Amino acid sequence: MPERRIRKTELSRSFERLPLNALRVFEAVATRLSFAQAADSLHVTPAAVSMQVRALEEYLRVPLFRRSGRRVMLSGEGALLLPGVRRGLAELQQALRTLRQERSGGALNISTLASFLQKWLLPRLPLFHDRHPQIELSIHTSRAPVDFTQGDYHAALRMAPAPTPGLYNEKLLDEWFLPVCSRELLARHGPIRTPADLRRYPLLRSSDESWSAWRYPGSAADWQERGTAFDDSLTVLAAAEQGQGLALTRWSLVEQELANGRLVRASEELLACPRAYYFVCPEGYLALPKVRQLLEWLREVAARFPRPQGTLLAQAEGVPPARRAARRGPKRGRRAAAR
Repeated sequence: MPERRIRKTELSRSFERLPLNALRVFEAVATRLSFAQAADSLHVTPAAVSMQVRALEEYLRVPLFRRSGRRVMLSGEGALLLPGVRRGLAELQQALRTLRQERSGGALNISTLASFLQKWLLPRLPLFHDRHPQIELSIHTSRAPVDFTQGDYHAALRMAPAPTPGLYNEKLLDEWFLPVCSRELLARHGPIRTPADLRRYPLLRSSDESWSAWRYPGSAADWQERGTAFDDSLTVLAAAEQGQGLALTRWSLVEQELANGRLVRASEELLACPRAYYFVCPEGYLALPKVRQLLEWLREVAARFPRPQGTLLAQAEGVPPARRAARRGPKRGRRAAAR
């Protein structure tokens, strides 16, 4: 057996032999110099206190107190032991207090998409902080899968076509695609009603919002992607706001820009996204109050988020339709799908 493993085993066994309860009783008596008062503070009988002190003295093989009638004094060995016992009990108490606080407050580590964080979650976070000031959110953005067995994340918000096996999943939001552009570009080229109308526009796209999904009934099957491509959804929106082209974007990312007039819809038609936003975490983490509080808050704000108005466009061939109803409940899996 490796030396390191032997030492860990020996240390574990020494902890098992420590008379922790007797040390706690010893500290109570040493503080009050009274067996009766120590018994009252610990809610036990004086006889039980005497038995614990006697057991600790037998364990250490030294006297810890000197008794003269009703008077109790620390022995030299007891005075030597007391500071270490107090220090150890204080550190143990602080560790337990920290753990209790971490369950309901403290750091809450979550992972989500950068685009969803900036456009949907970030504007709403002050509401969460007002309700739960004791929780300190630590938010990481990534498209990579979250492996909860390796990292220190408590939960993740991800886009996925279906619940992730092995984890608790709760669908928060459905998603839709829609074409948007600047008001000036729409006035110049007109609304989108047919496939031919798209040819008037310079197109903006990303791998997550591909124009190949935007099909009209009877349109050519050999559609070729064209236009400026970016590697993230936020850059597509920024280019659209600057009037550089027509962007296919997600409703959750553009709802506020449409409301404040920074962008306008170029079509009244919508395309249901085959993916949805899911809250995912290991099922056991739901026992943590801070994780439950985050989930409950997300449910509320997601329920208030409006759905887009318009006519649903036919799905592109081979793309499954988006699920209409939000199914909530635990599903099982090891990783959270990341998109």
